[in-house]
Parts: sequence; C-alpha cells; structure tokens
Amino acid sequence: MSGEPTLFVVDDDQAIREALETLLESVGYRVECHASCQSFLDGYHPGRSGCLILDIRMPEMTGLELQGQLERRGIGLPVIIITGHGDVPAAVRALQAGAIDFLQKPFRDEQLLRAVRQALQTDSERRRVQAARARIATRLATLTEREREILEWLCEGKSNKEMAAQLAVSLRTVETHRMALMEKLEAKNLAELIRIALAAGIVVNTHLPT
Repeated sequence: MSGEPTLFVVDDDQAIREALETLLESVGYRVECHASCQSFLDGYHPGRSGCLILDIRMPEMTGLELQGQLERRGIGLPVIIITGHGDVPAAVRALQAGAIDFLQKPFRDEQLLRAVRQALQTDSERRRVQAARARIATRLATLTEREREILEWLCEGKSNKEMAAQLAVSLRTVETHRMALMEKLEAKNLAELIRIALAAGIVVNTHLPT
C-alpha cells in the first residue's frame, strides 16, 4: 500500500529544507527531508506515493543523476526541480527527462504549491493506471491457452466463423470459449473487450470499434 502521499524534499541547503518543510506541513502535507540524493535513495521504499522536490546542484550526486537512478530503478515519483539561475539549462534537461516542473530560486510559495498539486495529481493518475493494468493482468492469467488465442484473433478482427474454420471446431465451441473469456475478463461487449486488450498491450486492429 502506498499510503498517504509524502513530499520528499532533497536539497543540501539546510535553510531551504527547513523552509520548505515548514511551508508544506503548514498546508497539511506529510514531508520528508534529505540532505543528499543518496540519503533519499537509502530511505525510499518502492511503492510510496507522493512527489520529489529536488535541487539540481548538489555534491556527490546531482539532481539529474538522481533522476537517472529513479528511472533505472523503476521509481515513478513525479519530480519538481528547484534551481538557481545558473542551472536553467540543467533544469531544462530535467524537464526533458520527465520532471513535472522547475522553479527558480527564490520562488513564491504559491508557485511551489501549484506544482505540488500537479505532481500529486500525476502520481495519483499513474498509480490508478498501474492498478488497472495489474487487475487486467490478473484476469488475463486466468485464461486458457485457447481462450487467449481467441482473444488475440478477436483483436485481429476475425469472426467466430473464421476462428471455427481455423481451429477445425464447431461454431458453438468458439462461442463457448468467447463467452468464457469475456466472463473472466469482465467484459460486457466486444468494445469493452478491445479496451481491456489495449490496456494489456495486445495489438489490436485499428479498424475495430474501441
């Protein structure tokens, strides 16, 4: 369980960490501060929700290097970059690497709070999609080999008659398999079945209804 979202502040400047912690806690957020990127990595447990407020210029490991570490470890926390005026090109690279926003120091409280709200919304949506995909994967795992085959053929646009001929079975047999896979995937109709297949990464004929 990801639990209540946490705002992770990573900045080697103690005064900035304390100021951000005071601001963010004053509006009800849970805050966890780290003086270095490595400290954050050592303390972060995969699956925790929230966002990362990250300074770029730090000793030992920079904010950009931490972004790379997050990607390699599959940690999808949204990142808000905070940076000095001289670090703008690096901040742009951070945006290109997927950061939500970057704020130049000094920035207004409302600028940060707006970016945090956006980041938390992004994180919530990402987790919702992940949960939906996990549910679909669980359902797909219950399909028999033949049901999975028929699902893929349906996505290619094959009719029940065409599938029956290809499998050398009766039309009724194909219909039975089709009903079974739709029940297992909790799909009420073909359009819903196609949407499930798309979410699962199954290639679908683009001319089919979605």
